[in-house]
Amino acid sequence: MLNPPYDFDLLCIGSGPAGQRAAIQAAKLGKRVALVERRRIVGGVCVETGTIPSKTLREAVLSFNAVIRHFEQHEGSRYHARATAGQLLARVEDVVRREVEVVVDQMRRNDVTLFHGEAVFTDPHTVTVLTEEGARSFTAANILIAVGTVPALAEGVRFDGEFILSSDDVYQLKRLPRYMAVVGGGVIGLEYASMFAALNINVTLIDKRTRLLEFLDSEIAEELMHQMRNRHVTFRLGELVERVELTDGTPQRVVLTLESGKRVVSESVLYAAGRIGATDRLNLAAAGLTAGKRGYLKVDAQFRTDVPHIFAAGDIIGYPSLASTSALQGRHVGCHAFGVAVEPVVEEHFPVGIYAIPEISMVGSTEHQLTEKRVPYETGVARYREIARGQILGDDSGLVKLLFHRQTRRLLGVHAIGTGATELIHIGQAVLDLGGGLEYFLRSVFNYPTLAECYKVAALDAHNKLNMGLLYAQKETVS
Repeated sequence: MLNPPYDFDLLCIGSGPAGQRAAIQAAKLGKRVALVERRRIVGGVCVETGTIPSKTLREAVLSFNAVIRHFEQHEGSRYHARATAGQLLARVEDVVRREVEVVVDQMRRNDVTLFHGEAVFTDPHTVTVLTEEGARSFTAANILIAVGTVPALAEGVRFDGEFILSSDDVYQLKRLPRYMAVVGGGVIGLEYASMFAALNINVTLIDKRTRLLEFLDSEIAEELMHQMRNRHVTFRLGELVERVELTDGTPQRVVLTLESGKRVVSESVLYAAGRIGATDRLNLAAAGLTAGKRGYLKVDAQFRTDVPHIFAAGDIIGYPSLASTSALQGRHVGCHAFGVAVEPVVEEHFPVGIYAIPEISMVGSTEHQLTEKRVPYETGVARYREIARGQILGDDSGLVKLLFHRQTRRLLGVHAIGTGATELIHIGQAVLDLGGGLEYFLRSVFNYPTLAECYKVAALDAHNKLNMGLLYAQKETVS
């Protein structure tokens, strides 16, 4: 029997959600698969410094605050203890360790060969893996680049892991500051700013934009900022950082001078002003590829690069840069590489989750988008304070907004903020993807007491508004 022309049928560079799912899918098809990871643990950015640690940190913050509230309610007095970095990050380390075990076990059970080291292209079909023990080269019929991203460096700024931090440095903190500046009001910046604010840290958030999270429903974005301001977050919008300086003496402070002339003095500064593709060390030229100016790779509908047998998926291809969509893209690569048909997806129905405090989620269209397209719609809103479960949870500021087409009554979008929003959104996502609408929510019964009742209340609100519109139209016709 002749030896196969390549060592592997698929070689995945990067073990994040895209690399994992591609490797497993290809293995399920009986293919020889290898996965290369340069980080100290398997799971990529998602497990080491991204999705899993940040969401675990958020839960640790919420749990700590719940304990404080419980103590105060039962003791009837203020409890002034502050969480420590060690207390919060111990939980993060535990969850990360367990998640790594899950990923490694999945690779073993599916006979995926795992290499730890730096992957470098030698030619379009050959990758050299550099390790402490030396270098080994492997050939593959198909290659997936799923290396993810790294924090973007601001001009003149050098991360030191103590005073000037990137989002990857948060999990190395030895102590929590009392004053912190966050540069960047995107998803990552807002998530961390809200977490630190929930720990009674005075946070100043700086962003060059005058409106944050423009892709969100404006009412939802405004509610998030309102709740963050209630936790004493100061927003400096429409501002650019001109320079960053570290003072001498003890204690040291970080001084940010803004272009407007303002100064922000803080114990530390977290830079969350974007990320860039981690392609600089891959030697893409040897594979016949060139990354864009921010390190991203261009792909077609099947996630093929300009070299047809080389694929790219996950954050490295840019929007939407979500762990959930990266996993889906990876699975599709595992099918497309071997000519296996895969079900089409509707990208407009991908849910977005922002794990700030409070959390936010959305799926479908926003009011702004529908207005621009001149689509007639009606809104239905349910507020947590109207829902028994909201009272039980002590969340009186959350809300769910549904958008329906005025004529067809089909669901067009769902927007939620508050406890459990990222879980709650999937009911609306299913209805949206299946082409359902107002009638589904009106006839359905939801468990009581649950936050899912918001769908019923919001639907009834929209139903009443639509009926009022019909009555008005009828009066106009008669007159």
